[in-house]
Amino acid sequence: MSDLKIDLETMGRLAGALSFIASPEDPAVVAMRAAVESGADKDVKSARTLFLRVNATHRNAALAMLMDDD
Repeated sequence: MSDLKIDLETMGRLAGALSFIASPEDPAVVAMRAAVESGADKDVKSARTLFLRVNATHRNAALAMLMDDD
């Protein structure tokens, strides 16, 4: 998962899924939404780092929600 590249649209959807599972105020959710708005590489890197620190159960559930949408 460390080499995973993610586009901003998917990051926005992932932020929505994680906010449903965890909390809209979760630091990873806030960082992902900021990265989507700015598109800056620094923000994307920060959001990715915070997402990887999220509880593995929450992270996997959010990713599963995105797979269900497809």
